Amino acid sequence: MQVDGERLLASLAGRLDGVEGRLTPNSDMSKITWFRTGGPAELLFQPADEEDLATFLAALPGEIPVLPVGIGSNLLVRDGGIPGVVIRLSAKGFGQAERISDTRISAGAACPDKHVAALALEAGLAGFHFYHGIPGAIGGALRMNAGANGVETRERVVEVHAVDRKGVRHVLSNAEMGYAYRHSSAPGDLIFTRAILEGTPGDAAEIRAAMDAVQHHRETVQPIREKTGGSTFKNPEGHSAWKLIDAAGCRGLTIGGAQMSPMHCNFMINTGTASGYELENLGETVRARVLEHSGIRLDWEIKRLGLFEPGQVVQEFLGQMV
Repeated sequence: MQVDGERLLASLAGRLDGVEGRLTPNSDMSKITWFRTGGPAELLFQPADEEDLATFLAALPGEIPVLPVGIGSNLLVRDGGIPGVVIRLSAKGFGQAERISDTRISAGAACPDKHVAALALEAGLAGFHFYHGIPGAIGGALRMNAGANGVETRERVVEVHAVDRKGVRHVLSNAEMGYAYRHSSAPGDLIFTRAILEGTPGDAAEIRAAMDAVQHHRETVQPIREKTGGSTFKNPEGHSAWKLIDAAGCRGLTIGGAQMSPMHCNFMINTGTASGYELENLGETVRARVLEHSGIRLDWEIKRLGLFEPGQVVQEFLGQMV
């Protein structure tokens, strides 16, 4: 199968009247993912706002797959591209955050986590410092219960606004998000558009110190200036993924242009020439070696999306390919 954005766009002629957002066929995903690799989105849609998103989804035929993406910080796109429609929320329509009460912030799904942390500091709200060290946006944080430094997104969520595949809007409570470690059980067809988050009144100097500590940790132990997707694997219960990877001899392991970082071996990096195929192959090799060495199965934290090119086969070491 090969993606063909021009064909898909032509098939939608007349269906999308009233849609204001931008439609781009065969859009190069390597330009918006932090790994800077991977094939094209068959059709990329950037809605103007929540109403525009709902209008588009209601008009889109149900058999066409839809995939929302954020700022691309934890995505590995395969070289054959992504079939169907990739939806990327724009900063203009979904990237704002504002304080709405003494303790609450409303944040759009495309708002960078760091911006929420900065707004909370300005407002004197504690509990958001961990976002200062997460290289993503609020939509992704809501979906995967992003966390760092002992704090998780679920501790801040009051309610989440979303649009489903049919264009119907929803508001979910914290309980309805079904949070667990790096996971939400909210329906997979929901595209989160914004959230109400809550902190506690705090001292600005203490909040600033906590944010500085987060930043110092990132700069000293993580390869933040490399082309990376952040933490590659989730921490198994009772273990640190990086320690298991190190013990299995995978620190610095390289396949083509893909490498497990010598600085932090749970970070996979594109040294400059890696394909999506090489990156995923490296990740599966690491999983196999960790299983052989420790008997522990690592689960991907990075999301792998799309199609392999003809002839590309990544060994299904653990039977958990997607």
